[in-house]
Amino acid sequence: MSEPCCCSCQEAIKGVRLRCIECTDFDLCLQCFSCGAEVGTHRKEHDYRLHESNDFPLFDTKQCNWSAAGQSNWSAADEVLLLDAVEQYGFGNWQDTAARIQTKDGDQSKDHFEKYYIHGNIGQLTFDKPFINKVTDHTTEDDSGPLSPSITMPLPPLEISIQEKQELGYMPYRDDFEIEYDNQAESSLSSLMILYDDEEIDKDYKLAQVGMYRERLHERVRRKHIAREYNLISQATSLYNKQKQQQGTKKKYSREEREFRDKMRTFAQFHSPIEHDKYFENLTKEKQIKSRIKELMRYRKNGITKLEECSEFDEERSRREKKKIIKKKMSSPPQLKRTSMNSIRAEGLDISSLSDTSSGGEKYEPKAKKRSKQSRHLSSLPGNDLLTDRERKLCNSIGMSPGNYLTIKTCIIKDYLQRRQGHQVKFRYPSGFDKTHRRKIMSFLTNNGWIETDSAYA
Repeated sequence: MSEPCCCSCQEAIKGVRLRCIECTDFDLCLQCFSCGAEVGTHRKEHDYRLHESNDFPLFDTKQCNWSAAGQSNWSAADEVLLLDAVEQYGFGNWQDTAARIQTKDGDQSKDHFEKYYIHGNIGQLTFDKPFINKVTDHTTEDDSGPLSPSITMPLPPLEISIQEKQELGYMPYRDDFEIEYDNQAESSLSSLMILYDDEEIDKDYKLAQVGMYRERLHERVRRKHIAREYNLISQATSLYNKQKQQQGTKKKYSREEREFRDKMRTFAQFHSPIEHDKYFENLTKEKQIKSRIKELMRYRKNGITKLEECSEFDEERSRREKKKIIKKKMSSPPQLKRTSMNSIRAEGLDISSLSDTSSGGEKYEPKAKKRSKQSRHLSSLPGNDLLTDRERKLCNSIGMSPGNYLTIKTCIIKDYLQRRQGHQVKFRYPSGFDKTHRRKIMSFLTNNGWIETDSAYA
């Protein structure tokens, strides 16, 4: 089809053109229309209509169907959309086809396609013979088709509990299991498709695959019938429950027995499960018999010839062992409590004054002697005259120098006063300060009224 020409400049119009409504077959290009061109009886005041390059009918306009709403007829753009939609959605899906065109409904699309592309000149030149629907129904109930529903007739649902259904993966509404017999049978037909350009041998091959799939479905249904007829599913569930109970009451083995079983696991390939368990039972019995023989040989070695005397021998033996343990504890020297270097420095004691028991310097002294020596040592330290009698007793009991005690006491009282004023302050202690000494000092200050009880251990 030739391109339209402008009636003013006689140039071919590409793209949008303007057609005069009052004049017949009068087209103008955009340039001539903008200049206000007037040719013959055409005037620039005439009404006009915009036309695109594909906004023209492909078929005779007298034979085209006009919509009841007065919409435009089928243009070339509508024809392209119609053919694309039929190719994409398939012949007969007129609702999706109309949604693709957007300006026509499903009935208009169907009538137009059948009139011009099937029964019209295009259809007559395309199809040599009259169009015959070759689609055959393979879902008849007389079991004649390969996809007949009689192949998989529904069976009565199983009468089992909900827990058993979940364990077996049974779906009662579909009468199927999550894993069926020959569960991958459908995969042979998942990508099967008969195309219009297939040869006869290809079609026969694909139909043979459908036949094989039908036989596999028959076998699946046959096995289901056998399982229902002989009540195999309920028996399997009862057996599974028994095995589960046996596993729940299974004996717990010790670490040595587990390691031994792991070593002997290689022999499981030569035994059945019952034989393998019996094998371990026999090994356990052998081990017990050997240990009993050793025990009886020990009794005989100690001159015991009767079983009644064995219990008395065991009691006397346990008593002797207990006496040995007690004697060993009494003979061992007492272990002195270890003190860290940080706590020694925090208490203000002289490191050189500590005895080194490991080097064999001083001997062990009683606690009363140590306390008297320590009190005499603390009384000679500076700051002792600033303490009360109770504070001196406290320093003697915890072994702290008066100077360190006064420093810690000053920090605690300062922090307490700041907290009373509303400041969020934590009590400060020297690094490495013993917790027991800290509690004693805090309780002493609380009992003597230096600080209150509610904030003493905050």
